[in-house]
Amino acid sequence: MTTAAKPDLLVVDDDPLITDTLDFALSRDFNVFAAASRADVRTLLAQIERVPPLALVDLGLPPLPHRPDEGFRLIADLVAASPDVRIVVLSGQHDEAHARHARTLGAVDFVAKPCAPEELKRRLLATLRFDPTPERGDIAGLIGTSPPIRRLREQIRQSAPSPFPVLIEGESGTGKERVAEALHREGPRATRPFLALNCAAISASLVEPTLFGHARGAFTGATGARAGYFEDADDGTLFLDEIGELPLDLQAKLLRVLENGEFQRVGETRTRTSRARVVAATNRDLRHEARDGRFRIDLYHRLSVFTIQVPPLRELDADKRLLRDHFAARFAAQAGTAPFTLAADAEALWDAYAFPGNVRELRNIVIRLVTRHAGRTVDRAALLEEFDLDAAGTAGADVAAAPPGMLSTAQARAWLETRGPIDLDAELEALQRHFIDAALDLTGGNLAQAARLLGVQRTTLYGRLQSAGREPPARPAA
Repeated sequence: MTTAAKPDLLVVDDDPLITDTLDFALSRDFNVFAAASRADVRTLLAQIERVPPLALVDLGLPPLPHRPDEGFRLIADLVAASPDVRIVVLSGQHDEAHARHARTLGAVDFVAKPCAPEELKRRLLATLRFDPTPERGDIAGLIGTSPPIRRLREQIRQSAPSPFPVLIEGESGTGKERVAEALHREGPRATRPFLALNCAAISASLVEPTLFGHARGAFTGATGARAGYFEDADDGTLFLDEIGELPLDLQAKLLRVLENGEFQRVGETRTRTSRARVVAATNRDLRHEARDGRFRIDLYHRLSVFTIQVPPLRELDADKRLLRDHFAARFAAQAGTAPFTLAADAEALWDAYAFPGNVRELRNIVIRLVTRHAGRTVDRAALLEEFDLDAAGTAGADVAAAPPGMLSTAQARAWLETRGPIDLDAELEALQRHFIDAALDLTGGNLAQAARLLGVQRTTLYGRLQSAGREPPARPAA
């Protein structure tokens, strides 16, 4: 194997005997760059002008060699500089709290000292290939332990090996591009290009030459021939964000590429072929767009061979705390300050807030809190200043107009903490009434169809309406 073919590996440990040993043991498979501290890493990265794709980091670094603080800060530094870096922690401080915190910051594996060189090499190579292993078993960039996030990870693992298109659906700010990157990294194209194009970020007149390329003189300003995204993606992945913004005339050309891989540069007659896998994302309902004539239904079916729904943050319960802690540690380390903490009443508000802007909004709130309250405790009033209550509709004393049965566990807890006792029977009765009314409305008063929507027998629904003193709808005429 030539040096150029080896992946780069950053090894950070303040013990020269360890770095020399690892250099000797791993240099056959990696280009090893060694550093002894965060300062050394900064100097090294400035010299090589890139962040290696893989890093092996000891937690106990100077100036505090017996504490993990500097190691944690270095992990946050590396992830902030390159979100795709794969970090393996090699540490004698092997306790679950350190391992959990390292993973929260962005590490993908935690290896206890001592570790045999062959075992360490195996785990490094597995991490670089993005193969799920018993030691890692996770997908980098997707933080959380809630059932929706676990389902999302499983969908990614199932879809990643396939060459067919994927449509990622979800609200703005939920991290759809992160999911696209994970699909690329977890699949066989991980070492090939990953290109991303936001269809809403460029003018309609430039979308076609941007996607397919153009010949010299094809339009004003085309002073030379240029390849487009489909050519540059080669046999990698092309991520088309906000696909619903693609003009209708270009949707037909994209459909052709998806059907047979063929396209033409603007101003050329020569047919070219693309081998790229297309992953698209939208925050719109493309089926509804198709019914209204704004999106081709045949293109929708081509794009949605696999469909992945990214959950909104309001459905992730305790993951909101995990994400907050992750971003707080990262940005505090990046700024060289201490992270903030939340007072108990502020913690309840955090759990109850709906985060209408999803992860993007949470991230920006954390940046502001790190900047304004570094090393301090944030109380309820200070946290309320950061929330967009008009858009969210749920926070603090105004948790929601909906009954507790419509809330997550965290929001229900916040309801009880901020509003006090409730009449559970009355709330459950109101919840039942809301769902029955909605089902009857959706089915035009058809009792049998409404019962199916509610998952009960028709006689059960009839009885509940009578018990509530309500007149059941008349049976439709035969």
